[in-house]
Amino acid sequence: MHLRTPKDPCVGVIARNEICTARKAAGFVRHIEIDVAGTELAGVCLPGQSIGVIPPGVDELGRPHKVRLYSICSPTRGEDGKGAVVATTVKRTIDEHWETHRLFLGVASNFLCDAQVGEKVPLSGPNGKRFLLPVDRNAHDYLFFATGTGIAPFRGMVLDLLESGCASGITLVMGAPYASDLLYHDQFLQLQEAHANFRYVTAISRERQEDSAGPMYVQDRLPTAPCEPALASLRSGRALVYVCGVAGMEIGILQQIARLLPPDALAQYIAADSAAMADVASWSRKMLHHAVKPTRKVFLEVYA
Repeated sequence: MHLRTPKDPCVGVIARNEICTARKAAGFVRHIEIDVAGTELAGVCLPGQSIGVIPPGVDELGRPHKVRLYSICSPTRGEDGKGAVVATTVKRTIDEHWETHRLFLGVASNFLCDAQVGEKVPLSGPNGKRFLLPVDRNAHDYLFFATGTGIAPFRGMVLDLLESGCASGITLVMGAPYASDLLYHDQFLQLQEAHANFRYVTAISRERQEDSAGPMYVQDRLPTAPCEPALASLRSGRALVYVCGVAGMEIGILQQIARLLPPDALAQYIAADSAAMADVASWSRKMLHHAVKPTRKVFLEVYA
């Protein structure tokens, strides 16, 4: 990790920059590939880690912009097969200040989304050592929960697992407000078609899906038919659970696991005190790592 620091970044070159949502999506999300050939980042970046991007210019106080971290969405082989081109998934930040009702544009996200092929990007990293696949990949099954750009690490992880010939069960649950907001949707459908051990399941929260009575969030998918193999793997203790997306989603997932698993299986994923277990519906983020403690089989990577 930290082969290049924000104070001493290397330089990557934009190799590809394309939209990865439907044209009618509410936001703008882009798949961005960066050529890092000849730098310390080449061949060492893993899905589940992040790279640091240092936007050019200065902030309102005249100080250089701080580094922003973006999840790596490429597999270990990189987008080029040699580890020299890493990719990330970036949503443009476009908002309005409540007090002044003036437009607010995210500095780093818009810098990356605006970048043209051939332009240079200062980079640091890689960062992260916890949110990774295990060394012995066949020793576990995998249950991935993602919302929004939280899909980024799972794109790389799924490709790593499938391309390595891993025969374990792999279930990816992708949540989005509307079907038009699903990221890498066609690619995951193709992977599901090509690999019998991979299941790709969507959870749409603001519109009805064909196989559900109404809108649903990612945790609502767990007791449904497409997730039956994943639920069986949880009950056996073989599954590893990875969660990436908007902060708060992890509580709903942990609550659902607590409701669905018998006590002996649940203990492999959550260590909760008696008061918490008596009222699972009351769990909140404040209780995490105190009254409700995920075990080492649960990996959480959430953002505000």
